[in-house]
Amino acid sequence: MLNDLPAERAILAGIFRYGAEAYYDVSDIVSESSFTDESNIILFSCMKHVLEADDSTSLDAPTMMSAAKELGFSDFFNTQEVQHMSSVIKFPVLLENVRRFAAKIRKLEIARMMYDQLDLTKEKYLDIKGDEPIAKILGIAEDAVMDVTSVIAGEDESPTKMFDDVEAHLDELAEECVDQIGVPTGFSRYDFAIGGGLRKGTVNVIGARPKTGKTLLADNIGIHIAKSGIPVLNLDTEMRKEDHQHRMMAMLSGVPINDIETGKFADDPATRKKVTDAAREIKDIPYYFKTIGGAAFEEQVAVMRRWISRVAGLNDKGKANDCVIIYDYLKLMDSAEIKGDMKEFQILGFMITALHNLSLKYEVPILTFIQLNRDGITKESTDTASGSDRIIWLCSNFSIYKHKSDEEIAKDGPENGNRKLVPLIARHGEGLEPGDYINVELTGKIGKVTEGQTAFELDSGVSVTEEGELFNGSEDVAF
Repeated sequence: MLNDLPAERAILAGIFRYGAEAYYDVSDIVSESSFTDESNIILFSCMKHVLEADDSTSLDAPTMMSAAKELGFSDFFNTQEVQHMSSVIKFPVLLENVRRFAAKIRKLEIARMMYDQLDLTKEKYLDIKGDEPIAKILGIAEDAVMDVTSVIAGEDESPTKMFDDVEAHLDELAEECVDQIGVPTGFSRYDFAIGGGLRKGTVNVIGARPKTGKTLLADNIGIHIAKSGIPVLNLDTEMRKEDHQHRMMAMLSGVPINDIETGKFADDPATRKKVTDAAREIKDIPYYFKTIGGAAFEEQVAVMRRWISRVAGLNDKGKANDCVIIYDYLKLMDSAEIKGDMKEFQILGFMITALHNLSLKYEVPILTFIQLNRDGITKESTDTASGSDRIIWLCSNFSIYKHKSDEEIAKDGPENGNRKLVPLIARHGEGLEPGDYINVELTGKIGKVTEGQTAFELDSGVSVTEEGELFNGSEDVAF
């Protein structure tokens, strides 16, 4: 009752076949208790034991038997169970379907928990005399539901006193003092405006019109973070890995992108040395990339989960170690994703919700980009975000990245940039004053993006350092 043995077998077969890639795709939603067949429970326990010890291990019969012995299941692998394991190994399943089967047996597990809990609740209703308030009668069933909800959440969700642990928390902050609460992007004024960089558990959104240079901005931010030793995953819906390599080699070496793409950089020994030196400098930094164009959004999120578990790693609280995900960019991948009467803005709403939930679950900062609608050419407001109001509701900050107008370039001076970054929403930061913006210089031929002073700083002749101290405009800042 309330089980699906073929689905259980499909999950085990997927982990056998695809190893850690499949295991980490389902480990956040299923556990031993999700399986109902004793043999399947033990097989999952053995797989978990092996892969969490070394996720590069290939699963086979001897490995499983060794794990069973270590777990105290030495007598498990009799002839019948070996045959069962053999049939599981041969069970056909695609990697992209493993999580769907996992979700199914997790829901069945929750249904079993509710069934058992409500069965116990029936006994309590036999004590009802008829004099009790209706609220008390309904509360018996509500308590049963809340008990199961607490188990699912893994913690007591009842409200706690706001300040009962504040002194301990302040002591912890004092002992672990940091210069900036979030991950620095390399753009200090942007970091300041949004509340101290890319914070854990936040979705940070930058909107831009096509051909503005948002991918170059993403790469400049990503390379800065990765060079500091923090792992970065860049997921691109359009460009190839080689395209990003060419741009970043140009950005780091100062050699034009075209010369690198065509191989002309090798014609001059000095130029070739610049490029090869840049390549050696960043060869081993933790910058990861995957092209996800054409992949279903569920699979894209699965890629993020697997990378968090396998590369960034999880701490003892199940949260990710320091890392950043760059998602370039939020859009409908395929018209086939629109089902029934759902509209494109609804799909985009579900996508940003999924990113928001992932960032909260693992406490991972996500930087994502979106397209601005045509109003974004002239307007600088939240209604220029294409697709869904939910994008604005769920992001921690929203900024616009766009070309400066001829009037703005003339007013600020050509030496102060050809782009501007306008933080509009900053739930954790001070943002900028209305009408102010961060000057940005995009040097397209080498793919370099540099932050300058804000427009108001230029007007006043006073600027602010990364530490928040005032200095006059005579000091060097960006360009």
